[in-house]
Amino acid sequence: MLNENDALKIIESFLQPRMTFVQSQNEKDEILRLANELRKVADISPLLRFSVVSDIHIQYWDTQAQRKLSDALEDLHQLNPRLDALVINGDLGDGRANDYAKITSILQSHPLPMQIYYTIGNHDYYKAYYNAAGDWSPTTFPNGESDSASLERFLAFTQMPSLYYDRWIQGYHFIFLGSERYRQSDPANQEDAWLSSTQLSWLQSKLQENYIQHKPLFVFLHQPLQGTVSGSLPRGIVQHNELKQMLSQYPEVIFFTGHTHWELRLTSTLIRDVFTMVNSSSVSYPYDSNDQQIQGNRSEGLIVDVYEDRIHIRGRDFANGAWISEADFIVKR
Repeated sequence: MLNENDALKIIESFLQPRMTFVQSQNEKDEILRLANELRKVADISPLLRFSVVSDIHIQYWDTQAQRKLSDALEDLHQLNPRLDALVINGDLGDGRANDYAKITSILQSHPLPMQIYYTIGNHDYYKAYYNAAGDWSPTTFPNGESDSASLERFLAFTQMPSLYYDRWIQGYHFIFLGSERYRQSDPANQEDAWLSSTQLSWLQSKLQENYIQHKPLFVFLHQPLQGTVSGSLPRGIVQHNELKQMLSQYPEVIFFTGHTHWELRLTSTLIRDVFTMVNSSSVSYPYDSNDQQIQGNRSEGLIVDVYEDRIHIRGRDFANGAWISEADFIVKR
């Protein structure tokens, strides 16, 4: 059997001359498919494979968003029926019970990865914008809704122990963060993540837990750090400075965020500033670089393969069952 280095050299020699001359995306996808078959023959497989998606925005009445989530789940299953995990990184819906019920129904209708993990997004607090009749009513915000009520429904749906928690998957540390407050607590929060000192202290302890230099640490939060990945704003996390300083102590961190919806083919999908930050676009409706919703059947997310010496992060076009060639990144360990 070939060792991994020799197999990769063979694959590279197979790919390079063909990729230079092909014109259509279909031809490129076919070459990548054949390369994947070569990897299988060479018995090269990742130590861990998981998917990161965000901003699925399931509302009980929105059949388009529901179909896109269904298509994404089906595509993930076709890629790998034994995906180690799926992370849904915030903005599941508008935080209403019937939104969560619809997500449950969709999930139960599809074969799923071995584990699904969730973080909370700003939209998961949005029940506060609906009045007692169920109508959108921002002028009467918060319509009797409290932060704690939104959190209780989120946790009841996800069955997660807390808004922030961690898991070890195939020996790798996954750390999930979540905003604990919304505008009811302080209008100045706007759509930003609010992280308590308790959560930040917990994060510090978790980053240190069984730490091994050069071994990846996967951290998830819905909102990105300000002025980082594509679509990030001059604000995004109230405790921006504290969080960035903490994560900067660990260059092994790969910090996955959603919120912006910006499409994956943009140049700042992945950036590195001491640690690595990655934007995950949106399953429901990606945006372009003008912050405008892209029309048509667009739906995107990430596939992450972890190897001994590298992490391979690729953008996936769920609508067409294809890789996004501009979103293909190697993070060396």
